[in-house]
Amino acid sequence: MVATYNILGRQIGSHYLAMGVLATLFTGSYLGIKGASKKTTQTPPINASSPDEADFIQNFLKQADANEKEAKH
Repeated sequence: MVATYNILGRQIGSHYLAMGVLATLFTGSYLGIKGASKKTTQTPPINASSPDEADFIQNFLKQADANEKEAKH
């Protein structure tokens, strides 16, 4: 026999209340730990005066990204 509580005019068993509290606790913890989704950043457009300049800028950015990844590991 379980204890029942009168909630909004209905008889609800204590085991259902306990399961609801645990589900809320675990769901809230999961969402809190998960955090916000990562946003993707877009690079601004390259306003180069010539195609050679645009290629130089793109190669420089790729090389800088590669150096940054090497420094982290």
